[in-house]
Parts: sequence; structure tokens; C-alpha cells
Amino acid sequence: MNTTASKILRAIVGLLSIAACVAAWQWAASRHVDFGLVTFQNVPAPSDVVVAAKDLVESPKLAQHLSASVYRVFAGFAGAALAGILLGLVIGRSRWIEDVLMPPLEVLRPIPAVAWIPLAILMFPSSEASMVFITFIGALFPILLNTVHGVEAVDQRLVASARSLGAGRWSIFSEVILPAAAPSIVTGLAIGMGTAWFCLVTAEMISGQFGIGYYTWASYTIQNYPEIVVGMLFIGAIGMGSSVLVKKIGNLFLPWYLMTRTKS
Repeated sequence: MNTTASKILRAIVGLLSIAACVAAWQWAASRHVDFGLVTFQNVPAPSDVVVAAKDLVESPKLAQHLSASVYRVFAGFAGAALAGILLGLVIGRSRWIEDVLMPPLEVLRPIPAVAWIPLAILMFPSSEASMVFITFIGALFPILLNTVHGVEAVDQRLVASARSLGAGRWSIFSEVILPAAAPSIVTGLAIGMGTAWFCLVTAEMISGQFGIGYYTWASYTIQNYPEIVVGMLFIGAIGMGSSVLVKKIGNLFLPWYLMTRTKS
């Protein structure tokens, strides 16, 4: 089977899998099935979600929700990318700096985004800055840790070979360390983008106006269950698309890596 046929078959299998899940969801929700541990008594059916999604798409507020959320996520992600890559490169190349910076970073890393809300409100003068900070925190650690891992995983024989050929510190960094760590950095950026969207609902709990995360949270507070699912699906779809986009853009700068993966 050639590569094109294989991709088409995998796409068909994926679509059939999604269709089967939606059909099972429709059956369980429409019949209000109660499995004991899991119940579908109040879960909206896909047909109700489609109606709610149609109403949102036709509403002028959709553009306001999406534009507000996209700005917050990308602003936080941009800051996290800059800080995570720079810190990761420095930590990965210096044992002393790693010993100084990693202990406090490891203490902060497990703290969930929702726990940062009170401190974010106290730290920043505006709710907008607070929301950007929450998405920044969500994206930072995947980018940072993947960058550190990528730098530390560089084959030291490559560094020694470059040094033996007369390469200076900057040449070794720019022509050996950075290219070798780049695939791991791109992976961290893709994961960080997904995590930033994951933190969106938490971030927009601070807001009282617009954002797809706020739309989801507000729907829960008024018990509009179909709209909750609509918000979740929008976040999931846009988050997945953003992660894929970051990965695709990153791969444009890694032609040698993609060639080795294709050959293997």
C-alpha cells in the first residue's frame, strides 16, 4: 500500500471512530442512561449541541469571544516561548545555573493554573494582564522543560568534534547545540500552545465580558449545558489547530530532521 492510500485509510478510520463516539454519545444522552458510576441524565445530546453551536455562530458575539481568547492565548504563549526557550538554553548549558534556577521552577511547575488566579489578580493592575499571565504560566513549563531536555540530549561527541575543528563558543552554540535541540524545542512549543488553550477557561474566570473560555464558564453558571459543550469543542478545535500550526511552522526550519525521520 502506497503512502497516499495509507494516509487516506487512516483518515477514514479516524472519521469513523469519531462518528462512532458521537453516535454512542447521542444514544446515551437521548435515553438518559445511568451507568451508576457515570450518568447521562443531564448531559446534552449532540443534536442539542449542534443547535447551540448554530446559535453561537450566528451571533455577533462569536467574533468578540474568539478575538479576545486568541489575543490572550497568543500573547501569553509568545511571552512563554521567549522566556522558556532562553531559560531552557541557559539552564541546559550550565550546571551551575541549573542548580540555582531549577529548584524554584520545579516547585512552581505543579501548581495548577486555577491556583494562580488570586495571586494574578493581586499582581496585575488589569484583568486582561491577569488572564494573559495565566496562559503564560500554562505554556511556560512545557516549553522550558523540552528546551532543557533538548539541549542536555545533544551528543557531546558533536560538541567535541566542533571544538577540535576550531569552533568557538558561539559557533558551537549556533551551529551544533541549537540545531540539535531544535526538534525538542518545537515539540515543547506545540505542547505549550495546547496547554495555553487548556488554561483558557481558568484565565477567563477572571473576566466578566468576552472570551470563549468565559462563554463556557458563564454557560455553566446558568446551567445552559449544550453551550458548555459548544465552548469546550471550540477550545479543543482551535487549540488543536493552533498546536498543529506551531508544529508545521517549526518543521519548516527543520528539513534535516524531517529527512532523517522519513528515511528511518
